[in-house]
Amino acid sequence: MADNIGNKAAHDYHLDIPQVQEGFFVKGASHCDWGMKNRMARLFDPKSGNTVMLAFDHGYIMGPTAGLERIDLVIPPLIPHVNVLMGTKGVIRSCVSPANQVAKCVRVTYDTTVLFDEMSNGGGFACDMENAIRMNADCVAVQTFIGAPGESRSLELLCRTADAGTRYGIPTLGVVAVGKQMERTEKFFQLATRVLAENGANLVKSYYCDGFERVAAACPVPIVIAGGKKLPELEALEIAYKAIQEGAHGVDMGRNIFQSDCPAGMAQAIGKVVHEGYTPQQAYEVYETVKHA
Repeated sequence: MADNIGNKAAHDYHLDIPQVQEGFFVKGASHCDWGMKNRMARLFDPKSGNTVMLAFDHGYIMGPTAGLERIDLVIPPLIPHVNVLMGTKGVIRSCVSPANQVAKCVRVTYDTTVLFDEMSNGGGFACDMENAIRMNADCVAVQTFIGAPGESRSLELLCRTADAGTRYGIPTLGVVAVGKQMERTEKFFQLATRVLAENGANLVKSYYCDGFERVAAACPVPIVIAGGKKLPELEALEIAYKAIQEGAHGVDMGRNIFQSDCPAGMAQAIGKVVHEGYTPQQAYEVYETVKHA
């Protein structure tokens, strides 16, 4: 019977050997259909192989989050500086012009709100695949709760979404939720990211941690790190830099962009780290230049 460490204490992640890619630049997507690859090429920049996602889906459990009181005013000016918008069907339809040439990741599950202590206990489909197709979604996102009471239900939603996404050529983003009591360790993120990939996620959103290079190596699809709570700009850039250097293929930042003193400058600075390999200090100078322009 399997145990929670894989029956063997020693692990070899072969960090010196990259995963083989056969004719396509996105990790783990070489054998996908043309349409799936085409959408992946809109999510990830073909030159860098990475992505900057702008998350503004916080209201689906938090209501009008600070900085997102007027999404119609905050998000559109940032679109030129990111690769992907990450939002809900309601907000994308009401606040984002369909004329914008930017990839869209639509959150397709709902969860309990912040009024409840355990958000994993509720949840279901908020947007079916037919609706996502009508929105011309490039990706669909499913929240999962590994190690929480709602784990089984969230994995079912992920599997059903991944199957439907495969049917129609739409990638599924599996999102690793971290509750108040969950450990934020290498061991946990190795487990969570691998479970999501094994169940069909084409890309995974998780968090940076010590030992992240082993988390990334053990996950057969791209990991995009979450920005999490608002940090000082330089600190957020340092985390993004370390994650990219250690195997992440992008960042999905929300509060660290739209709650910044200069959201456009922060979005551009993050892009320099993710796509051009700027150091945190170099990127911070970009932020400062835009802020004081």
